[in-house]
Amino acid sequence: MSGTDKTKPQADLTGPVVILVEPQLGENIGMAARAMGNFGLSRLRIVKPRDGWPNLSAQRAAAGADHILDQVELFDTVEAAVAGCTLVLATTARAHDQAKPVIGPREAAREIVREIAAAGEVGLLFGRERAGLLNEEVALSDRIVTFPVNPAFASLNLAQAVLLMGYEWFTLATAGALPFAMPERSERASQHQMQAFFDNLVRELDKVEFLRPPEKRDTMLVNLRNIFSRMEPTKQDMHTLHGVVMAIAEGRKGPAKGGVLDGAQATRLRALLAERGQGQGGERESSSMRGLARLLRRNPTDAERILWKALTTDRRFAGQFKRQTPVGRHIPDFVSFVKRVAIELVNADESEAIATDRAARKAWLEARGYRVCVIEATDVERDVAGQLDRLADG
Repeated sequence: MSGTDKTKPQADLTGPVVILVEPQLGENIGMAARAMGNFGLSRLRIVKPRDGWPNLSAQRAAAGADHILDQVELFDTVEAAVAGCTLVLATTARAHDQAKPVIGPREAAREIVREIAAAGEVGLLFGRERAGLLNEEVALSDRIVTFPVNPAFASLNLAQAVLLMGYEWFTLATAGALPFAMPERSERASQHQMQAFFDNLVRELDKVEFLRPPEKRDTMLVNLRNIFSRMEPTKQDMHTLHGVVMAIAEGRKGPAKGGVLDGAQATRLRALLAERGQGQGGERESSSMRGLARLLRRNPTDAERILWKALTTDRRFAGQFKRQTPVGRHIPDFVSFVKRVAIELVNADESEAIATDRAARKAWLEARGYRVCVIEATDVERDVAGQLDRLADG
């Protein structure tokens, strides 16, 4: 079962004896044993189980608490079951009108711990599923234990009652120690590392004009810095945050599965870019081309998605093509530098400006030894396998 680890030792504690009085169902005995195992209780006595003992249903319901069921002690009467106990606690949801102290499970746990520390033997009585404990059985106890539950719905099943008592006792006996803690964090980030990250973050925020209006810039920077300072980040946290910022700033690399725009919007984006031209030369153009390539990669058309998936999974082409990668001052839809092949997709209803732009790109690439394959987007969507065969045939 989840959370059960037989490689770990059992809790080595001396606890009270759990005494089940005439339990009716083997399943309830098994679930009570499981609850005992959860909280380090190991001694179980049963008074006249209705369906006899041993009981296969109990073993199945115990979920691994076999060590408890294997050592069960059977008794014919409650008197015999509690005979060796120096403190007997009777659990009940009903008032039995007996002049005995009535305590809750937490106070009961304190009395159990004190009695065991004084070398006493404590017995916890749990009654029948249907009727609970009889008056004469409660009369054998030193204390009555009842739970702070909804008075209109106070009945607990047998395993729940055992679990609540086991929890309160085990928590007190172990000082509330938890079985595991948060793993060791990496070393806390230095101020130098924090400053480097913050400088990088501000630089990227400035690029998108986030820190506006100018008169609020200083206040916004203070608030941002305080957000990260309150986190008390580790060095690993800083590495992760830095990577997040750069991933957002640089855009998704490789095939975009989602993109920023849907297929129709991406097609319109390409039309707009083609009609506006491709830059003005020099270093500025080179930077613009890289930015444009990132934008196009992040916004594939429907035909691009289909063709890219096919290219990356077909043995003939896998690993050979790149999407929206600059070749000089042009960006073909797909390019293989190894095979010197470029693929251009033609979308439906293209404008004359787009066709002119593609023709110029095709001529430029062919002049430099590239084979340019022009494919209709509709053909890709209808029969991508046929287009790959055409590409392979040259």
